[in-house]
Amino acid sequence: MTQTPPLLRETPAQTSGPYLHIGCLPVTNGLSHVYDTPLPIEAAHAGAKGEWITLQGSVFDGAGDVLLDAMLESWQADAAGLYPGQAGADPALSGFARFASDGETGAFSMRTIKPGATQGPDGARYAPHLALWIVARGITAGLNTRIYFADADNADDPVLSQIADPARAQTLLAQPLGEGVYRFDIHLQGDNETVFLDI
Repeated sequence: MTQTPPLLRETPAQTSGPYLHIGCLPVTNGLSHVYDTPLPIEAAHAGAKGEWITLQGSVFDGAGDVLLDAMLESWQADAAGLYPGQAGADPALSGFARFASDGETGAFSMRTIKPGATQGPDGARYAPHLALWIVARGITAGLNTRIYFADADNADDPVLSQIADPARAQTLLAQPLGEGVYRFDIHLQGDNETVFLDI
């Protein structure tokens, strides 16, 4: 006798935390020696060419409260605008970083080389930037954005030029605080909501 299997309902989507730190950034939970490679992962290493910078900031929810369990990943070019794997790219820059907001203050900080302007496959010039992916408790899918620099030449960047409202474009600009230090806050919702990219 043939039986028809019952139709199963789709499982509800899960949010991204707080367990994600246990697997992705165990050291933030006091777990050491889980992986051979220490985490968090840094994009630039000793001997990397270019200007060393520190990016500081926090991730805020729609109520304006800082998130204490955000995890961020970044991808960037080197100071000459070359990505790892491209001919001539700086071997001391892996391009990829993974870091977390502080569990008590919500602040994050990463030290890296300030990237150079890049060229797309279509020949378009992209202003110096880092690609950023954000996950945290309550976010069902990671959010993608970019960090540009307020003191760089951002004219004609293909991504920034698509943002019609100049005030919204400002949400992608890291502001200089002093020599080699930049501030970049991420707002998930609200009046200062960061521009997120659908990629």
